[in-house]
Amino acid sequence: MAHQGGRKRKPDHLKVVSGTDRPDRTNDAAPIAPARLPIAPGWITVRGAEIFDQLVALLDEMGIASCADTQIITLCASRIEEVEITTALIEDNGRTYETVSDTGSMFRSRPEVAQRNEAMRHAQSLLSELGLTPAARSKVSVTSKPEGNPFKNLG
Repeated sequence: MAHQGGRKRKPDHLKVVSGTDRPDRTNDAAPIAPARLPIAPGWITVRGAEIFDQLVALLDEMGIASCADTQIITLCASRIEEVEITTALIEDNGRTYETVSDTGSMFRSRPEVAQRNEAMRHAQSLLSELGLTPAARSKVSVTSKPEGNPFKNLG
């Protein structure tokens, strides 16, 4: 049965690392993520690929990088790039613009402000999914970077 609402399920490997794993709450048939490093897909922009590589370096340093996460890392890199782009547009053009009609003038928020806010919220969510926020890291304890795949022999 799929998880329905509420708190997100903690992946089994994070339970093992944090010391909260229990046999009755572990999926013995869960797939094991390959330990190979992700590679940015060819369709991502040059800047997106730079951000992708920065994220992979952080995940690798933490010992949790996997090519199985290529797509979510790509999404995260793209959203962070969108934050950079919309921020530059806001810095150049301001947060608001003036419109004039028969009833007078008024100031409206630029569309880029809402676009940036949405990209920031989504990027924060993706960073959390990847374990790259302070709150996500506080739930996990790692003593040293594992060699190879530390979860290979579990089960």
